[in-house]
Amino acid sequence: MTDLGFIHRFIPASAPDRPTLLLLHGTGGDENDLIPLAQRIAPGAGLLSPRGKVLENGMPRFFRRLAEGVFDLEDLKVRTAELIEFIAAARKAYDLPKPIALGFSNGANIAASILLTKPDALAGAALLRAMLPLEPPALPNLKDVPVLLLSGASDPMMPAAARERLAAVLEKSGARLLHETLPAGHNLTQQDLALTARWLEPLK
Repeated sequence: MTDLGFIHRFIPASAPDRPTLLLLHGTGGDENDLIPLAQRIAPGAGLLSPRGKVLENGMPRFFRRLAEGVFDLEDLKVRTAELIEFIAAARKAYDLPKPIALGFSNGANIAASILLTKPDALAGAALLRAMLPLEPPALPNLKDVPVLLLSGASDPMMPAAARERLAAVLEKSGARLLHETLPAGHNLTQQDLALTARWLEPLK
């Protein structure tokens, strides 16, 4: 679908007690990328999956970067606001509850940016391979918002200091944070999927 400001896919929930997941792909993915993974770890959940609007060497992303690990902060702010507007429009169009973000890499970073910018836009977030995208001017109120942060111990793209800084900001903001550093690199593993499925299970 191309309306609501983003090319996207929407799959209604088939189980009434399952949450709606906002799927945010990594660099080079698209609106189809995370759907099989989400259906595996959260069967029956509603899925809202937009495609990032920024192209980097032909590969979709959600915001620009100047170099690996160096983000274009002005573009990040604009793209975060666009995505927040999309969430609101999709909730109205599809009669959705507040979604839980499930983001990988670039998608996880913009999900973190949403949490720091407009914390009431999401019901929670699973951030797979994320780092702090920007220093918020003030800590958001994330009191009791569930957040899962899964990092790879040998991830060359997410420096340890940057992911630990994200965890610290989330905790100081009151998020109900579970942060696990796994024996992995940047790519996802079966352990990532199992932990995310277990974390999602009690969330409605």
